[in-house]
Amino acid sequence: MNKKEIVNEEVLEKTVQRARERNIIIPTYEEMRNPEKVPVKIQEELKNIGLWDLNPRNLFRITWKNEPVKLGGGFDGINYLEIPEEISGTKARIIVLVGKFFPTGAHKVGATFGPLVEKLVRGAFDPTRQKALWPSTGNYCRGGAYDSYLLSCPSIAVLPEGMSKERFEWLKEVGAEIYATPGVESNVKEVFDKTKELKKERPEEIVVLNQFDEIGNAIWHYAVTGPAMEEVYNNEKKGNQRLSALFLTQGSAGTLGSGNYLREKFPTIKIGAGEAVQCPTLLNNGFGGHRIEGIGDKHVPWIFDVKNIDMVAGIDDEACMHIIRLFNEPEGRAYLKKIGVTPELVDKLDLLGISSIANILGAIKMAKYFEMDGNDIVVTVATDSMELYGSRIAELREEYGAYGEIDAAQDFERYLMGVTTDWMLELSYWDKKRMHNLKYFTWIEQQGKTVEELDEQWFNDNYWKEKFNSFKDLDEEIKEFNERVGLIQKYR
Repeated sequence: MNKKEIVNEEVLEKTVQRARERNIIIPTYEEMRNPEKVPVKIQEELKNIGLWDLNPRNLFRITWKNEPVKLGGGFDGINYLEIPEEISGTKARIIVLVGKFFPTGAHKVGATFGPLVEKLVRGAFDPTRQKALWPSTGNYCRGGAYDSYLLSCPSIAVLPEGMSKERFEWLKEVGAEIYATPGVESNVKEVFDKTKELKKERPEEIVVLNQFDEIGNAIWHYAVTGPAMEEVYNNEKKGNQRLSALFLTQGSAGTLGSGNYLREKFPTIKIGAGEAVQCPTLLNNGFGGHRIEGIGDKHVPWIFDVKNIDMVAGIDDEACMHIIRLFNEPEGRAYLKKIGVTPELVDKLDLLGISSIANILGAIKMAKYFEMDGNDIVVTVATDSMELYGSRIAELREEYGAYGEIDAAQDFERYLMGVTTDWMLELSYWDKKRMHNLKYFTWIEQQGKTVEELDEQWFNDNYWKEKFNSFKDLDEEIKEFNERVGLIQKYR
């Protein structure tokens, strides 16, 4: 390892010792991207480990290619499904990468991997005396708490009190220190304020790993999710079919890092970012609250390369809440089968959580806006599944009553067949710059960033390329860290 990369040699030695004691080996990005390269002996160990188990070997399951089983799975190709015309109302092929089969049931274990690991292998985080604080609106702090546990680092979760109770219950199970802040999904500033308060009170103990600020979040998606999308496209394309579009709700903008990878491979691809119409920050400099758990609003993330997107689309949270009933209530599923959707697909619709539905609706909107046909493939992701939102279905039943066939028919026609191209903006240069400049109010005024770097993000064409490609150097540092720990040798 290049010595100038080491922040504190004494801390690094303590981290190496902790990893040795706790049986920790860290995977590389290359192994997460291509898990067939994971040492065979580690793959053998995984056969006796559950997908969600708090076992350090599950670091090697931070990949899109886990076998979709709860216990003992190997690596079985990318998990994805296709949304057919019977549901989308468009001839364009919409393909969804499925995040349920990551540990914790969401791909955020990848987004949180880089920010923590890069500090561990460089001696910038002391797991013997410091805590990793994960400010989040949900899955990010779950992923962070899980990765922290596997890497033997104490953790703190800060998230809005209005998030699903499943999130809080799971965080308690892994022993995270939890702080619930006022509000719901879009109340990000309150999360930031509590984080700043805690950091001020415990400056030496707390290391803040902010998903909106930590480029490692987006780097993981550039290095792992983008190639997974490319691989699915190459496996699925027929004849002249082209990878025409990527749509993702922006949230922390981490997953949009995959768009930077795809842009390099497919220069003509259209990339869309989504947000709730109830909080139209990008579209209208707006504000408000919404129910699409998994995306956060009222600010533009520092790690968001706004210049790389082509479109912004607003998604109605009301549509998402009705569709999760259609896809998960027995009468909703029966109706879908009745109108010709294959039972095999209907039985998999619980793989789609609330933000996953928003992603699919955005993909449909893009397909309709650009008049796509059967030669076009649109790709998106299902960050998590309904396994994390069972309480929301119960709440909807309480609010609206029992769900019947008429409800299903109405929701299907209104919220799927009735998808329109309203709340969409195809972006000009100045539209993008307006959105980029919104970073100023959060990051310069409130969070201590500089105008100089804000301008560099916009004007320096190499800024984002250098950031995203830094994973190659980190892979070498991970390898050297593992060698120093001394456990990897027996797996060769």
